[in-house]
Amino acid sequence: MAYIAIGVGLITFIAWAFFSSQGMDFALERMVTVMIITCPHALGLAVPLVVAISTALSAKNGLLIRNRTAFENSRKISAIVFDKTGTLTEGNFGVNRIESLDDSSVDQLLALAGAVEQSSEHPIARGIVNEAKKRDLKFPSASDFSSTKGKGVSAKVDGSQYQIVSPGYLKEEGIDPPEGANTDKAETVVFILKEGKLIGFIALSDQIRGESKDAISTLKDKGIKVLMATGDNEQTAKAVADKLKLDGYYSHVLPHEKSELIEKLQGEGEFVAMTGDGVNDAPALAKADIGIAVGSGTDVAAETADIILTESSPSDIANLILFGRATYKKMVQNLVWATGYNVVAIPLAAGVLFYQGIMINPAIGAALMSLSTIVCAANAQLLRLNLKN
Repeated sequence: MAYIAIGVGLITFIAWAFFSSQGMDFALERMVTVMIITCPHALGLAVPLVVAISTALSAKNGLLIRNRTAFENSRKISAIVFDKTGTLTEGNFGVNRIESLDDSSVDQLLALAGAVEQSSEHPIARGIVNEAKKRDLKFPSASDFSSTKGKGVSAKVDGSQYQIVSPGYLKEEGIDPPEGANTDKAETVVFILKEGKLIGFIALSDQIRGESKDAISTLKDKGIKVLMATGDNEQTAKAVADKLKLDGYYSHVLPHEKSELIEKLQGEGEFVAMTGDGVNDAPALAKADIGIAVGSGTDVAAETADIILTESSPSDIANLILFGRATYKKMVQNLVWATGYNVVAIPLAAGVLFYQGIMINPAIGAALMSLSTIVCAANAQLLRLNLKN
C-alpha cells in the first residue's frame, strides 16, 4: 500500500505539473493530499484490530484459541459431532442397578469393580468408585491394571483376573449378555468378568446438561448439522438424541471409529467440527477441520484440539461458532471500509473533479485519513456486543 501511495502521488504531481496550467504549487499540494489520503493506516489496522480484540474477548469468556486459523474458519462449519459423556451430558454417572450372576453379593461385586476401576479416570469408573465409597465398602488389593480404549479395563484382584467391559466387548467375544442387561432405559451397562466368565453387571446413567437443548437449537437454526458419537449402547444414545432433537447419532463407537466418522463426513463435503473431552476423543479432534476440547477433559484432548473451552457448557460451543462468524464479518467490514474509502477519496484528492469545483485540501485529507482509522477501530470494538459476557 505504501508503494501505491507513493506511486499515485507521483503520478498526480506529474499530471498537474506538466499537463495543466495550475503550476507547481498546486501540483505539489495535490501530491501531498493524495499521499496523506492513501496513507494505509486504516487498511493496516482493519484486520489486526479485530484479531486483537476477538482474542482478548475470547480469553476473557473462557475460549482459549490455540489455532487462530481454525477459529476464523469456524464460520465454515457445516456439521458438528459431539461426544456425549461430559459434553452433552454432565459426565457424573450414578449407579442405578447392580446384579450379581454368581454367588457374590451385590456389595462384594461393587467392591471388586471399585478395586479394578479406581485407577481409571473414565466417568463411568468414577461413578462406580463413588458408589462403593458411599456404601463404605473396602476395596481389595488390585494390581496389573490395564485399559483398552473403547472396550474396558482389567486388573488382578486376590490372584484372579477381573475385567470390566462394554457391551461391544461381549459381542466381540461371543458372550451373550444376561436378559436383565437388555433395557430400553437410558442406561450405560458395564459387565464384570472373572477369568473370562461373566459374573455380573452394573447399570449407570448420566444426566443431560440443562443448557444442551438450547445450544443444539441455536446451532441447527444456523444451518449446522448436529450429530453425536458415543461408545454407549443404542438405547442410551437414542434417548439422548431424541431428547435433544439431534440430526443423527452413532452408538457403540470406538475411538478409531470416531476418527473414521469425521473422515466420512469430510468426504461428503462437510466442514466438520469435533467436540470432546477424553483421551478417546483425541484422534477425532485431530482429524476434524476444527477440534474443540472442553475444559473438564484430559490433557491429551486439550493438546490435540484447536480451541479449548475452560467450561464444559455446550452453550459455549454455540457462542464460539457464532463469535467466529462475527469476527470474520468484522474483518470484511473493515477491509471494505478501508478499501472503499481510498477508492473514493484518492481520485478526489488527485483533483479529478477540480473543474467541477470539488477538491480536497491536505488538512481535510488528514482529517479523513484519521477518521477512517477511527471508524475501523470503533467497528472492531462492536465485537463486544457479539459475545455474551
